[in-house]
Amino acid sequence: MKNLEIDLELKQRNQKIIALLEQQYPNAKTTLNYTTPLEMLIATMLSAQTTDARINIVTRILFKKYGTAQNYADADLKGLEKDIRSTGFYRNKAKNLKACCRILVEKFGGQVPKTMPELLELPGVARKTANVVLYNSYGITAGIAVDTHVMRLSQRLGLTVQKNQDKIEEDLMALTPKEKWMHLTDLLIFHGRQVCTAKKPRCDTCVLNKICPSAFIFK
Repeated sequence: MKNLEIDLELKQRNQKIIALLEQQYPNAKTTLNYTTPLEMLIATMLSAQTTDARINIVTRILFKKYGTAQNYADADLKGLEKDIRSTGFYRNKAKNLKACCRILVEKFGGQVPKTMPELLELPGVARKTANVVLYNSYGITAGIAVDTHVMRLSQRLGLTVQKNQDKIEEDLMALTPKEKWMHLTDLLIFHGRQVCTAKKPRCDTCVLNKICPSAFIFK
């Protein structure tokens, strides 16, 4: 009975968190620029360990240069590395981009698949990337994308004690109505960038400071 009460309390607090963040960020959505599922996939793969603003600068040229999965698959590796160098970890990212697009061409006719299992077959694609692509490209909600902001905020807010991204996703999915899964991702990312930053969260101005169990720590 105690666990059920705790789960209910967490669900109610999570609903309050979502409601407050929706008021604060009514237009929360991905800030990556894209026009096709392939562009969404490429941009999301490149976005690891860097900012969306940086990715948008790089992809403005990258998307025009390559355009199709076949072109990425056929790209000269050194040339691709140079094109994405400023995104960080560019050697590994370039290798994954080529391998990913090769499989897209060979197995999926050059198209980005619409299911989680198929996306997870692609090199460099884990659940976070797959969730972002499915939701933003196809309107499919398969889970909650857990990036560094979502991980940090869900822990600070007491919504999970897990450290593994997949486990954190499971906890958040259990607490959140399915129709809000990816919206929660966007809300936490916006809040993590603007208020609940990694080094110095601005708890004094945070709309969640009255219900956040970590707020007193940073005062």
